[in-house]
Amino acid sequence: MVASQYYRGFAVSVAWTLVLLTLGSVVHATESSLACPDWPTCFGTMMPLMEGGIFWEHLHRLVAGGLILIFAAATFIAWRDGAEKRSVVRAALAGVALLLVQAVFGGLTVIYQLPDAVSTTHLTLAFSFLSLAVVLATVTSPRRTAHGPLGADVRAILRRWGLLAAGLVGLQSIIGAWVRHSDSGMACPDFPTCLGSWVPPLDNHFVAVQFTHRVMGVVAALAVLTLMAKLLRSTAAPHVRRAALGAGALVLTQFTLGVVSVFTILAVVPVSLHTLGAAALLSVLVLLTTWGFMGSATAATADMGASPHESARALQTLRSSY
Repeated sequence: MVASQYYRGFAVSVAWTLVLLTLGSVVHATESSLACPDWPTCFGTMMPLMEGGIFWEHLHRLVAGGLILIFAAATFIAWRDGAEKRSVVRAALAGVALLLVQAVFGGLTVIYQLPDAVSTTHLTLAFSFLSLAVVLATVTSPRRTAHGPLGADVRAILRRWGLLAAGLVGLQSIIGAWVRHSDSGMACPDFPTCLGSWVPPLDNHFVAVQFTHRVMGVVAALAVLTLMAKLLRSTAAPHVRRAALGAGALVLTQFTLGVVSVFTILAVVPVSLHTLGAAALLSVLVLLTTWGFMGSATAATADMGASPHESARALQTLRSSY
């Protein structure tokens, strides 16, 4: 099979993970997390009556199972066809292991009835897998000659500011997971202040977690907007500029959804879209960073440019960075 087939598997895995993350947010927002009190079955069966909270919880499990199958299939095809270099296959195998560990943590959240640390770890692993899947989809894209190498100035911006922005958004996503699973979402019921103050009393755990999330949101947003501004002032190619503008638009959307979530008292739709926005923003930033380490990109999803050896080196560098 041609390389594009395992590339498609990795690309589908990215989209599938975005759907899965959104479903996970719906499960929590609708208080359906323990609708199935057992695991891996639901009331002792793999085919429960799909209604109410059981629908959302079991659908989440089914979609998660589908992701494991899709990504495992892409990994197998990449291994069988000798994808790029061995580093791609090793990274894909690490992704399969990550998915299995995440599934176990999903089971533990049910068995131990939603402990904050386990639930937060479960979501953190999901964001980690998403980042890895984006890297794999990027470095295995078959469209190798659509664009020439990026300029040195653009690569420098992407490697420094792209990596910084992606790291901060990843950290902010983890803090957001802690906010969600510690039930700190409404610890600050007002905005832009918190309990009527710009710096609220931080002796309360819930307030401290929510306030940290807000502060980190500002820091991460500034990093993303700085990255966007630097790229727009550089000699970046049109597809890089579009991705940068997309990241900036996602930051503004995230800010709006965060505010709406507070004023609607954590309504299902804005909260779920807020999670999707965080995942989409992280994906775009990882994509931009990967382009910087690769040195060239395609208009659609990015690409290695010159050779399989460059692909392997770029993937190795990105793996050590994340």
